[in-house]
Order: sequence, then C-alpha cells, then structure tokens
Amino acid sequence: AHGVRVVGVEPEGSRALAAALAAGRPVDVTVDSVAADSLGARRIAVEALRWAQRDHARAVTVPDAAITTARRRLWEEHRLVVEHGAATAVAALDSGAYRPEPAERVCVVVCGANTDPADLGERG
Repeated sequence: AHGVRVVGVEPEGSRALAAALAAGRPVDVTVDSVAADSLGARRIAVEALRWAQRDHARAVTVPDAAITTARRRLWEEHRLVVEHGAATAVAALDSGAYRPEPAERVCVVVCGANTDPADLGERG
C-alpha cells in the first residue's frame, strides 16, 4: 500500500523461508551457516510464511562466503562491526542476489550485538 517491498535474506545453509515457500508450508531444514546463531531457524513460523507469500515480499539466499565478505567490507570500509546475520542482508546486495529496481531506495538494518569483533580478520 505504501510502495514498500520487504526482502527476506537467508544463508543458503539456513533456508527455512526458501524451503517453506517452495513447499507452501513450514518444513524442517538443516542448519549449517556462519549466521546460524541469529538466522538458524530450522522451521519458519506459519505467520512469517503468510507475510512472505504476499505480493510485496521477496526472498533470496546467499552463500556463507558472500556473508563473510560483506561483514568484512562493512568493517574495512565503514568501521561497522556487525553480526553475520546483519551482513547477510548486505551480502544480498553486494552479491547481486537482490538487485533493486533503478529508482528503488534501499534500507538495510544492521546490528552488532551478536558478534565478536575479534574474528573480523578471519577468512571463511
């Protein structure tokens, strides 16, 4: 109604939303991702699936390598310490998993409350 699109982004190794959208109902998935501590749901809630099935919503997945690269870039270029889950949304933009329309304005909410800055130098 207000021209807002919601894009759900999840790691390829933790794809409860993508699996539920494909099945048309919540299903159990295996969780194996660097972002599992915040995006490691094995099953999506029925209400979340209902929202994700609306016209204004979209879902994409990104590999762990894109997540760690986005997280590192946020630190190196902007001095933002974010958790892997927050970097997942940035990874969707950086990797091209989500491509905004030409006039689309994008907002990504990031958080660092669930992270250890000590691992920012690690690769992988």
